[in-house]
Amino acid sequence: MKFLSLPFLLLLFFVLSCFADASVRKSHHTKNGFQNPNPNIQAKGLSDLLVWQFQRFQLQTSLDPADYPPFPVVGNDGKELNANVSKLSVTWVGHATTLIQIDGVNILTDPIWSERCSPVGFIGPKRYTPPGIKIEDLPPIDIVVLSHNHYDHTDLPTLKQIEEKFHPLVLTGLGNKKLLLGEGMKNVREMDWWEKTNWKEIDITFTPTQHFSGRGLFDRNESLWGSYLISGKTEKVYFGGDTGYYTHFREVAERLGEIDVAILPIGATEPRWMMEAVHVDPKEAVQAFSDLKAKYMVPMHYMTFVLSDEKLDSPVPRTKEELKRSGISEDRLVPLKIGESRFF
Repeated sequence: MKFLSLPFLLLLFFVLSCFADASVRKSHHTKNGFQNPNPNIQAKGLSDLLVWQFQRFQLQTSLDPADYPPFPVVGNDGKELNANVSKLSVTWVGHATTLIQIDGVNILTDPIWSERCSPVGFIGPKRYTPPGIKIEDLPPIDIVVLSHNHYDHTDLPTLKQIEEKFHPLVLTGLGNKKLLLGEGMKNVREMDWWEKTNWKEIDITFTPTQHFSGRGLFDRNESLWGSYLISGKTEKVYFGGDTGYYTHFREVAERLGEIDVAILPIGATEPRWMMEAVHVDPKEAVQAFSDLKAKYMVPMHYMTFVLSDEKLDSPVPRTKEELKRSGISEDRLVPLKIGESRFF
């Protein structure tokens, strides 16, 4: 029996490696980063942003929070939350920041307590509604989940405060660990879509969204964005992060089963030509809620920073209209005031 030559073996290994790589390569992974579940949908770029800002200037459509009465904020001293060790609860801190309590585990989503969501502290979108609870009044935070690395969702000054006080496990998409470790986070775990991690008796799955990532001009989509399905002993909570509408909501329900509470964005939606690819509007949020087959919907991502052109007080009324149009009981909507907690 003749032995195969070394060049032939190397060639064979190379070909088989190529086929093997193709068989395991995930569709949302690209050569330079990541892409959306619907690869034909592209978020708008810098030139679109400049066009939008010029149109705002021409038409004077920029919103001034001073034109609106103060939005209601419920003073939350954290006492009830600190005493809760068993009930499922959701507290809206503001924007996409919520506190989820499930089976005695305390989870913060996309925490931001800063006055601005910006790379610098003196310019950029300014908070016009204060956080609903002080960091020092929070119960011990076990886990922080970060949907993506935009400044209004991965706020480094806030994360540093939370690390100093609580030392939580920080979950984030692929490509973000280096940034977070460099800013002092000690326990960071990167996740890919559909990857699951466990904390005590809680399972957390990182699930797809339709969005994008980037903190500068040259790092677009180099890190992964997503949402989270948090599964306790008997209850499940979905945190939607930032997302446009696509089939991923149905896929989450099909793969992971019944959901008790879906925390979904309803703001930062206008103009649609600019926002549609990456931000669901109230109509699409209601469709997502239906796709997820969730019992209750907690809206978020509105009433905190001015990021778009819709009326600041419009997201909840529009969501209620869409629920009615879809034949879904308004009782299933839980429009928390900032600082308010709901125990389920």
